[in-house]
Amino acid sequence: MGALLKFGALLLAAVAACVAWEDGDVWDYDGHKLKDSDFLALWPLPQKVQSSAVSFQLSASRFQFTHAEGSSAGSDCSILQNAFRRYFDYIFGFTKKDRDQRRRNAAGSEVLELQVAITSPDAECDGFPSLTSDESCECGAAPSSESSPPVIAFLTQITQNINKTGVSDFPRFAHRGVLLDSSRHYLPLKVILANLVTMAMNKYNVFHWHISDDQSFPYVSRMFPDLSQKGSYHPYTHVYTPADVKMVIEFARMRGIRVIAEFDTPGHTQSWGFGQKDLLTPCYTGSSPSGTYGPVNPILNTTYDFMAGFFKEISTVFPDAYVHLGGDEVDFSCWKSNPDIQKFMDQQGFGKDYSKLESFYIQRLLDIVSSTDKGYMVWQEVFDNGVKLKMDTLIHVWKGNEAQYQAEMARVTGAGYRTLLSTPWYLNRISYGQDWRDAYKADPCNFTGTDAQKKLVIGGEACLWGEYVDASNLTPRLWPRASAVAERLWSDQGVRDISDAYVRLVQHRCRMVERGIPAEPLFTGYCRHEYSGV
Repeated sequence: MGALLKFGALLLAAVAACVAWEDGDVWDYDGHKLKDSDFLALWPLPQKVQSSAVSFQLSASRFQFTHAEGSSAGSDCSILQNAFRRYFDYIFGFTKKDRDQRRRNAAGSEVLELQVAITSPDAECDGFPSLTSDESCECGAAPSSESSPPVIAFLTQITQNINKTGVSDFPRFAHRGVLLDSSRHYLPLKVILANLVTMAMNKYNVFHWHISDDQSFPYVSRMFPDLSQKGSYHPYTHVYTPADVKMVIEFARMRGIRVIAEFDTPGHTQSWGFGQKDLLTPCYTGSSPSGTYGPVNPILNTTYDFMAGFFKEISTVFPDAYVHLGGDEVDFSCWKSNPDIQKFMDQQGFGKDYSKLESFYIQRLLDIVSSTDKGYMVWQEVFDNGVKLKMDTLIHVWKGNEAQYQAEMARVTGAGYRTLLSTPWYLNRISYGQDWRDAYKADPCNFTGTDAQKKLVIGGEACLWGEYVDASNLTPRLWPRASAVAERLWSDQGVRDISDAYVRLVQHRCRMVERGIPAEPLFTGYCRHEYSGV
């Protein structure tokens, strides 16, 4: 069996499993044992799966990954070689002895190799994934000769027996992200890397790194080192050095994951002010300074000189074509109190409408970022406030209840902008019971609009804000609830059966646990290989 992929960098992060899998009994919400799913416990569900009862065995001593004849990538493709080693360990590592014993007692031919063919003219082995990357794949059996048994492809979700399976797969949405907040609580590098591994298991392809906020500025800037020296929780232990950032980006690249950094302004910037003099607006009580500071000061030329230098650096450090500029939740009270701001408002003819002042700042910032040849993402307030935006701007919807975010999606796409959704997927919000079902039911395209508008929806992100999250509880709070979002963003729009999803997700959760990921349980039950702790 040969594996046909169209983009080498996304190998095995984008493909579906061609195996049957089970791990313990599965129980419904009321404690009744459920039947197996018809879909081999695959997660997220591929676009098309055909499986037969024909099964094969694997042997760690004889199985190998190979480059198929005619592939545009070969042994010098580091992304493929890295994936081969990683997935060999997934298949044969944790329970090798247990599996080998069962296979010796099983009948059937032995699988000797997985052939991988990259069909794109340029395998892009040295490039970075992008919004336009082709993540589609084909996986099927190739005829076997008399001298060699059949081979099988894509063993990403495997235990005991391998079933002969054909898969045709591609993502429904191009942008499938997870946001982590490393400002409210510092997240050690090890935790970020471990989350990237789990993201790849769930076919996420964007790590939205909300790296700074009011609470701390952990990013070590080469041009402005005082930002982290004075604005982080601790300048030595709670920062991300240039080497750290480079490691995250490369680790993600090897798994087909983009890294989009967010530096949110003009609000959410209190930590910036410690290391950059005169950046924030002095607040006043009556006619005297109060000693406190508000958002970025939008009336000083020095503000824009700083932003130009800072985002020029960011454009060289983060290779993705987009940077997230925030623009949300700007508190106008400090601006209103400042006499210099009031005078500037009069000079500009803004009257008392401080949203115009915010738009003035955002517009100048967008011009600065555009000069670095970067596209930008912004939170929905920037669109709502009427800022003049380039048509390739990505509008990130996060506010309101279901009716409100659906109306916002309709307005944004009606204006011709591409958009992504996060409102129903703020996974830092928790409740007792199986709240993954609410996340699973939400859909970015569930709003009133034309087909052309729906095509402007590029996907969505699961967000885990850090007010109550640090390294101790990040993984179980995020997974497998984020897995529910992953299937909504990957699989066909018609994949909505909650009962079937439950059966598959329980088993997928056990698969994560087996690989050492402490994903929380969906309900009562057990995994054959329970999490053993750190």
